[in-house]
Amino acid sequence: MLAVPNQGDNALAFPRPRPGSELAIHAPFPPGKNRTSSLESPIMLLTGHQSAIYTMKFNPSGTVVASGSHDKDIFLWFVHGDCKNFMVLHGHKNAVLDLQWTSDGSQIISASPDKTLRAWDVETGKQVKKMAEHSSFVNSCCPSRRGPPLVVSGSDDGTAKLWDLRQRGAVQTFPDKYQITAVGFSDASDKIFSGGLDNDVKVWDLRRNEVTMTLQGHGDMITGMQLSPDGSYLLTNGMDCTLRIWDMRPYAPQNRCVKIFSGHQHNFEKNLIKCAWSPDGSRVTAGSSDRMVYIWDTTSRRILYKLPGHNGSVNETAFHPTEPIIGSCSSDKQIYLGEI
Repeated sequence: MLAVPNQGDNALAFPRPRPGSELAIHAPFPPGKNRTSSLESPIMLLTGHQSAIYTMKFNPSGTVVASGSHDKDIFLWFVHGDCKNFMVLHGHKNAVLDLQWTSDGSQIISASPDKTLRAWDVETGKQVKKMAEHSSFVNSCCPSRRGPPLVVSGSDDGTAKLWDLRQRGAVQTFPDKYQITAVGFSDASDKIFSGGLDNDVKVWDLRRNEVTMTLQGHGDMITGMQLSPDGSYLLTNGMDCTLRIWDMRPYAPQNRCVKIFSGHQHNFEKNLIKCAWSPDGSRVTAGSSDRMVYIWDTTSRRILYKLPGHNGSVNETAFHPTEPIIGSCSSDKQIYLGEI
């Protein structure tokens, strides 16, 4: 991924490392350009996964990247220095489709087609909880931002489930008619969001255990969602090749879809391509089946960057929490960290 504005510049070519060798390769930097981040080089390539990478996230402090792959493993990488892979979390019996850090950064929650969610202690690398009540693929997971340590999961079994990491078993089940492919939490942790095969986003009230709002507008399956940093807006990605922002404030107008972004692609692979906000909410990003990383300006809806470099579908992109760095992972088994 070449971190330059979208002006048709060529991507850098990287030598291909041997499979199984976990390493990062950095690109030379053109002289005379000011560096904007503390990455060792403006572009870092992280290799080591043996198969397609579906998910990646920075930890809350921005020192570590976690990635989940079709190879069933979760890799932890240092963001700085030579981006060494320093830990592998092994336990899932199938691909890792989604992973999330808890808000304090001490645990990772992961979701898999092996029908389980798992919680991992990042310090020890040990699995601390296995959540196995779904009857089909678990596509998505999301921890609460505040309050008790809650996690919501979405599955092909047509349910979203709420888990309390301190308790055995799911504490609530939210039944839907269709497979659920993306889930999220409200800022106050009193509502959950689910999206799936029926193209709608549903808002469930935890106290009333029912759908209190349905957000309609996507023309195809929802593949990813993320709440804005301030908790006011929900970003969703759809197989209809649109990214949408919904106003989730209590007294918002009836038509809650306030922004639509386009340019990125979905294809026959039907990967659950994720989407994300920048820390200040001024930009949004999504992967794309055309091998590009897309970044839009939320005010103008303009594509700010269209970053090349990957050789397969870009399945997740993420902004660094404190620095101008974008991370991306792809079906090409590679992760890029790039300065923007």
